[in-house]
Amino acid sequence: MQDVIRLLPESLANQIAAGEVVQRPASVVKELVENAIDAGSDSIVLKVKDAGKTLIQVIDNGCGMSETDVRMSFERHATSKIHTTSDLFNINTFGFRGEALASIAAVAQVIVKTRREEDELGTLVDIEGSEVKNQEPTQTPKGTSFSVKNLFFNVPARRKFLKSNPVELKHIIDEFQRVALANPEISMTMISDDKELYNLRGGNIAKRIVSMFGKSYQEQLYPCHEDLDVIKVKGYIGKPENAKKTRGEQFFFVNGRYIKHSALNHAIMTAYDSILPENTFPFYLLFIECDPADVDVNVHPTKTEVKFADERTTYAIVSAAVKQALASYGITPSIDFGIDVNFAKDGTPTSGITSKGSMIPPMESDLTSNIPDLPSTNSDNNFTSESNNVSSGSNGVDDFAINVSFDQRDNTSSDDYVKVSSRLNSWNQPSDDMPDFTPWSPIEETSSANNFSSEETPEEPITYSSRANDLEQSDNVQKEVDRFPSDNVIPIQLHHKYIMYQVKSGVMLMDQEAAHERILYEKFLSQMENSSGVSQQLLFPKKVVLNLSDFAIFTEYSQEIAALGFGFELEGNDTVVIKGIPTLIQGNDEQEIIEELIEQLKHNKEELRISANENIARSLAKRACIKSGQPLELQEMKSMIEQLFSCTSPNYTPEGKKTVVLMDTAQIEGLFNLR
Repeated sequence: MQDVIRLLPESLANQIAAGEVVQRPASVVKELVENAIDAGSDSIVLKVKDAGKTLIQVIDNGCGMSETDVRMSFERHATSKIHTTSDLFNINTFGFRGEALASIAAVAQVIVKTRREEDELGTLVDIEGSEVKNQEPTQTPKGTSFSVKNLFFNVPARRKFLKSNPVELKHIIDEFQRVALANPEISMTMISDDKELYNLRGGNIAKRIVSMFGKSYQEQLYPCHEDLDVIKVKGYIGKPENAKKTRGEQFFFVNGRYIKHSALNHAIMTAYDSILPENTFPFYLLFIECDPADVDVNVHPTKTEVKFADERTTYAIVSAAVKQALASYGITPSIDFGIDVNFAKDGTPTSGITSKGSMIPPMESDLTSNIPDLPSTNSDNNFTSESNNVSSGSNGVDDFAINVSFDQRDNTSSDDYVKVSSRLNSWNQPSDDMPDFTPWSPIEETSSANNFSSEETPEEPITYSSRANDLEQSDNVQKEVDRFPSDNVIPIQLHHKYIMYQVKSGVMLMDQEAAHERILYEKFLSQMENSSGVSQQLLFPKKVVLNLSDFAIFTEYSQEIAALGFGFELEGNDTVVIKGIPTLIQGNDEQEIIEELIEQLKHNKEELRISANENIARSLAKRACIKSGQPLELQEMKSMIEQLFSCTSPNYTPEGKKTVVLMDTAQIEGLFNLR
């Protein structure tokens, strides 16, 4: 029998490796920009065309490469970053695996121009599908220029799975933002289809945050800083009242590397505890510095997952640092690091934790072995180098004007603070019990409600796919004849939340918010299908300025939004000029309407796999429906009943929540022990 096991050709092996490293254009951007930073650049330019599908170019002014090095850089597992096994535990660069360039060259056409400062001529290398087509001397500035063209040109199946340009561009923007935030001292520019999206001057992190997210963030953030021998934490956290309904503005950097870490995210959410509005997520941007030997970055090829040698202690310190930052501005009790803290093996402090200096009795623990004591440090660390006022940058962007530093904390006595007791367990759990923050349910807005008119006529029923439709098929709660009020029966409103009325078989109870959400959902779906949305024109157009990520989302859904009756024009790279609002949507704050719509779109996109039309309809219905607590007139209640039962699936909201409950006479009699 012939042997069947063979070595794979190098080009095929590189394509397989590319499946892990190069998942989409944003993956290429991440690898190339990080390489530019490792090369010592202080200026980086990113250019993309067709959301990176046609071109990704990264130009830097770093150290450049020799003729031999540039050729070697495309070989698998060739790197200048590490040489021995011990180097894996002392990594101070972004790259080290030697896989990225080989993987990129396997699935794209790559042209590299590079020159070192000491060389008169640079080197040009042209590679296509792992095959070197050309290598020659060339005139080029000091540094390196990588041009990646026609990504996945030789893997059409992979190219087919790329998303629309707005979606892919959003992922590129996200990667660019992360690298830019991690390296505020580097000037960075991003150009998409010949339009400049970012032009960030080198500076400090405060300037970088304002440049990327807007001047409004000056008033929305608190500095956070703790300096221990084992770990250092610094950065900014958001005020609770400015928390958003979706994730996306949460950033962790460990030794300058952006990471995703569910346990640390949980540590921060625990620190905020009950002070956040329900189902919201605060902004945070935290830099964690520790010994490279205490963190393993070689977990995944993308290097966004890490493992800490002592995860429990890291969890506890991060959570306590955030609590202390909040307490410094009168938000929550403070945990003082000025006292030595012993941590039991389960991560809970056993003694010495104070609330503004008051000692807490040792906490009971069944475990006898302790994690080494955390060193004593002065708790009055000032995070003022970036948070105090400094002169405006050349972009006209001011630094944060936060005038309260950590040496200006309240002088309130310890007795005035809430004592930290069993709640310490929640911020100091063993790593096995540190859950990721659980998915959240859609947020119910508190904006002004729409009024109903009895003259409104329901839209024609439509068909669609949703969980509610499946529930409707199996639910026999209502019969057609028993949906409407009996003759001469007047519906009444209970607690401004429910509509109750008599039917032939008993009593019908309707949730007014859920019912209106179902009505609007089907109307919006119908309007998008038929492009029949009616617009109420604004007397004066309103400019709504969005961050680039949100602008990309709005652009992605712009056709569906226009079909609903929104009149708008896109201006520049971040501005939507609103000229008209659908008549079904009430409210005078166009900025709030658009921002809430985008937040709900992001939530639905993250949590659900639904069509663009259904996402828009759900988002707007959730935002525009009347809310619990809104008084209704008699005609409005009658109109709601008629419109709800004209829907194709009246019994449930789009998310599957009940809109109506029928209590028949037999059930009522049972409550009174009459049966």
